[in-house]
Amino acid sequence: MSAPKKLFIKTYGCQMNVYDSERMLEALGGKGYVETQSPDDADMILLNTCHIREKAAEKVYSELGRYKGLKAENPDLKIGVAGCVAQAEGEEIMRRQPMVDLVVGPQSYHRLPAMEDALAQGQKALDTDFPEEDKFEILKRRPKSGRGPTAFLTVQEGCDKFCSFCVVPYTRGAEVSRPADRIIREAQELVEAGVREITLLGQNVNAYNGHDRGLAGLIWELDQIDGLARIRFTTSHPNDMDDALIEAHGTCEKLMPYLHLPVQSGSDRILKAMNRKHTAEDYLRLIERIRAARPDLHLSGDFIVGFPGETDADFEDTLTITREAGYGTAFSFKYSPRPGTPAAEKTAKMVDPDVASERLQRLQDQINTQQRTLQDAMVGREVSVLFEKPGRLDGQMVGKSEYLHAVHVSGADVAPGDIRKVLIEQSAPNSLGGSLA
Repeated sequence: MSAPKKLFIKTYGCQMNVYDSERMLEALGGKGYVETQSPDDADMILLNTCHIREKAAEKVYSELGRYKGLKAENPDLKIGVAGCVAQAEGEEIMRRQPMVDLVVGPQSYHRLPAMEDALAQGQKALDTDFPEEDKFEILKRRPKSGRGPTAFLTVQEGCDKFCSFCVVPYTRGAEVSRPADRIIREAQELVEAGVREITLLGQNVNAYNGHDRGLAGLIWELDQIDGLARIRFTTSHPNDMDDALIEAHGTCEKLMPYLHLPVQSGSDRILKAMNRKHTAEDYLRLIERIRAARPDLHLSGDFIVGFPGETDADFEDTLTITREAGYGTAFSFKYSPRPGTPAAEKTAKMVDPDVASERLQRLQDQINTQQRTLQDAMVGREVSVLFEKPGRLDGQMVGKSEYLHAVHVSGADVAPGDIRKVLIEQSAPNSLGGSLA
């Protein structure tokens, strides 16, 4: 029996890429590959890339350059690029880095076994199509081997919103929803393998339409699975938060009180330029409705500062909406152009980089202050913690509260997968500490 081949996957970007990397490993597992944590002893290196952040492609080329030595030492080493940079760059990757053997887009990774066959015959492999076949149905069942207590599950891909700054519609394609019965089957398999919390993923997850009652209908179906204790979903668009989904936040006990709902800017003028198709007031009234259904909701968001044409007044509107929305967490970034997007053509309106950096720092300072205030307010409260793994200290276990806070407990008799009440006694910048209640 031949020794297994070793696959090293480096994952960039969002939770969907984490999920995709898991499925790529499963797909290549049928060709005799097992995962390794080091590229040094790998038979194949696969970079699963993201095209959202600044200079994404250049960072991938830089990373590839680090593997030239490994390729020189082992000519049989196969190197591949997957994900959104692969979709955007295609053949250009192989032209700029001839050592790359394989390029596969995010909609085609179910074809990895056939592509690996081509590599074994000394050929290069390129596939950045948008296939008609369902990649998830081709991949079929997930392995039954034990896994951690939390898992991601992709239910929707692509986006039809065409925000002027975003490449997702071009790299991931149009919105496509997986049929509900296939998602339920995969969720059941995950629970059988030990998963207790599932996060539903989509570029625009609340646009999910694979169930006749939308995402809310899917959530209520998942609610019926014995052994599944928690449900989350991300990332959402404000325009797709329908009444049924808002109601589910108030009535479905398994749906956790955490919502990531990006707004991007507090300025109506900038929101229009971004093609967001909602106003700041629309967004705030939506938050009011959701909090009326679930008063203890922990809200998270995304912001872009320095968008072309953004003035000081526009930025002040962004500071205002962060205060009024009451974010417990938010992620903020300085605008950087993505080739092929409408915003990238507004070169005459680009904000001075130093001005954008100063605005970003001010926004992050405000968000950090808000986050710390809300986190400090958790001291003295009881939360429900799903324990996931040992902490850095002996006898410490770490898990997540229902609000997605990282919580650590020392000296407690708990194991991964246990859900226990914890009295919060300490608040640190990025975590909470406590004892079993």
